[in-house]
Amino acid sequence: MDISRPEFKRQKRRRQIVWLAVGCVLLVGVTIGVSRLKPAAPEVERSTVWTDTVKRGSMLRQVRGLGSLIPSQEFTRQIPAETEATVVRIRMLPGSQVKADTILLEMSNPQVEQAAVDAELQLKAAEAEYQSLRVRLQSDLMNQKAGAATVNADYSQAKLQSETDKALYDLGVISGIAYKNSKSRADELTTRNNIEGERLDIGQKAIESQLAEQQAKVDQIRALAELKQKQLDALKVRAGIEGVLVDLPLQVGQHVLPGTMLAKVVQPNHLIAELKVAETQARDVQIGQPAQVDTHNGTVAGTVMRVDPAVQNGTVTVDVTLTGELPKGARPDLSVDGTIDLEHLDDVLYVGRPAFGQESSTISLFKLDPDGKGAVRVPVKVGRASVNSIQILEGLQAGDTVILSDMSRSDNTDRVRLN
Repeated sequence: MDISRPEFKRQKRRRQIVWLAVGCVLLVGVTIGVSRLKPAAPEVERSTVWTDTVKRGSMLRQVRGLGSLIPSQEFTRQIPAETEATVVRIRMLPGSQVKADTILLEMSNPQVEQAAVDAELQLKAAEAEYQSLRVRLQSDLMNQKAGAATVNADYSQAKLQSETDKALYDLGVISGIAYKNSKSRADELTTRNNIEGERLDIGQKAIESQLAEQQAKVDQIRALAELKQKQLDALKVRAGIEGVLVDLPLQVGQHVLPGTMLAKVVQPNHLIAELKVAETQARDVQIGQPAQVDTHNGTVAGTVMRVDPAVQNGTVTVDVTLTGELPKGARPDLSVDGTIDLEHLDDVLYVGRPAFGQESSTISLFKLDPDGKGAVRVPVKVGRASVNSIQILEGLQAGDTVILSDMSRSDNTDRVRLN
């Protein structure tokens, strides 16, 4: 027969309540403890990050710019149209080797051809008129010289007679009246002889003046004829220099106006590099600084020859004259990569340039732990920058290793683990 024991049931219920209370307390404690734990540092594959060690020594500051090879203006000839004309024949195509007298294309303009013929005929007429005037003036001068010679002969005879009569008068052979008549005639012819001499000089100068005036007209017409002939010759477009024809943007039958660019000839051995340098980096670029230009088929040394004072699309144009031998395949418009040496900084801390961060600013970098298994974020003050390196002013010491690659995915943490 079962006997009811109600005290056992109460004890069992009391134990359940106690265990439930203990469980709740433990759960609350664990929850609070877990909430106070710091999140685990994220892991980063060591092979996916780029690191570098801080060094002390000499740092070469450089700037880099992309660009292309262009012909030197000194060895480039751009040929404009001198007159209105029509293209009738193209004799050379771009890429052809040409000599100075090579005809590139032929054009036609009947008005220019007629003007050249008319100017040539006018020149011949002016030259003939000059010769006719010269002969006429010389004839007049000869007549004047003949008259002057007659007067001079009479003067000489009268002078001699006057001197003879004076001697006879002194001896008392002739009268004073006869001597005075002889002397008067001699004086008269002396005056006429002087006048004729002056007239001859004036006549000579007048002839020279008239001939000079006519010669000026001849020269004027000759200059016009030469201009018209030059325009006629320009209808046969010649290269002008030895080199390569790089541009001829015309077609047969095309009508061109004066000033239209007909062709462009360059000497391919005389090229310069035109680099586009970011405006923030171009402020230290100076004329005469050394440079290296990579043509992707070899590197050639150069020197900065010009820095454009204007900024276009955030870049500054820098022209580099090439002092070394051009690699094979170098040609106009070839894309190149140039590096310009700015200065050497002696005895400074420096490290490879990080993916982000401008010079003269404070950036944050992850510095590796001594065991290399983790990295902690540290603020770093940087100074002047180069293409591949940057100066360290504060925050790092020589021998420290930092991560230079993009760590933007870890912006919310100050520590990472490397595995």
